[in-house]
Amino acid sequence: MTPFTCIVVGGGYAGIHALQALRQSLGEQVKGREVRFILMDKQPHHLRKVLLFKPAAADMNITLPLKELFSEGVEVIQGTVSALEPTHRKLHYTDEDGATQSIGYDVIVLALGSVIREAAPAQGGITLSSIHAAATIRKLWLANLQQAVREPNAALRQRLLTLAVAGAGISGIETAAELAHAIRAAAVGLGLNPADVKVYLLNAQDTLLPNGPAKMARKLERSLADCGVTVLHRKKALHEQDGQLTLADGDVIPVGVCVWTLGLLPNPIVRSLGLPVTPEGQLVVDASYRVKGCSCIYSIGDCARIVDPASGQVDQMTCKEGNAQAARLGKIVFADLQGTAAPSHKSFMDFFCVGLGPNRGVVWTRYRGLDIILTGKIGWKIRQLTWNMASLIKS
Repeated sequence: MTPFTCIVVGGGYAGIHALQALRQSLGEQVKGREVRFILMDKQPHHLRKVLLFKPAAADMNITLPLKELFSEGVEVIQGTVSALEPTHRKLHYTDEDGATQSIGYDVIVLALGSVIREAAPAQGGITLSSIHAAATIRKLWLANLQQAVREPNAALRQRLLTLAVAGAGISGIETAAELAHAIRAAAVGLGLNPADVKVYLLNAQDTLLPNGPAKMARKLERSLADCGVTVLHRKKALHEQDGQLTLADGDVIPVGVCVWTLGLLPNPIVRSLGLPVTPEGQLVVDASYRVKGCSCIYSIGDCARIVDPASGQVDQMTCKEGNAQAARLGKIVFADLQGTAAPSHKSFMDFFCVGLGPNRGVVWTRYRGLDIILTGKIGWKIRQLTWNMASLIKS
């Protein structure tokens, strides 16, 4: 008897949690057939994407080999999905050698995730979009510090000691805080005054994290100031050229490095699969993550538009939403295979968790109408726990 084949496409946060949940819910057999679990990704590793700021600040590995994450009971295929045939339940993909391959499936989960929005080349600076980009950022600010040691011109020296992060979402906040800590520490080692290091966080909006309470935004800004980060509100960066960062209001900030953190876009591969997508490029799914009009195809994470049927609230593109969706998906697929009622999506609890460099963090949640905010080392430990849980790392 042929095995029951369950494929998860995507080794990001949603994908690895989806695979874990499916293994737990389906077990080793489905209706008398042995279950074959397959995880497919274009890379052989899981990238801890929310930690991209770490290699921008220090020499740190933020990848985990997929074969180590799932050492038993899972077949890992390195490949890029190219097409689906829902009628014949067949997946076509390009393998690591560039050859076209095909594989049949009984159930498939598309967890293709997102890509980081890149600044246009004409905007200058560097987008924190990959490990390579992070390493380049680190080389740039280190070289600037070394040049500043020898620079006699005060204005040029200050420019070399100035870094701007354009984009003040959670990624931008964490990047600014981590870089401020790292650059100041490196400055001390080179005999520079760490107080001369300037890190600006450019926020186009009126406040940080506007979806959260004002109290948290104020605490977050105070904590950033303690880290050496100056937040500039209602300041949208346009472009950087020759060390001059031009803002939308006409102001210009001399900078040694400009780092763009511009948020996420659904993986563009989604549009090429012939499945129903929203104008923004996310897969259209029902309240139980089934892709519209496609039997046995499910989707979660950043590549799907997932709506709470009770409140109408749309899930954001963060790993906490994807992980919660994955846990529910395992129950949904099991129910569908059994012919019983499947769970429906529910929005994740109100929750923000932000790291602010070593031993600092801010956490907010709402419980019974009350805002609960934790800061400092406790906030950092919770943030570290969320990062590890998201990548299936046991703390």
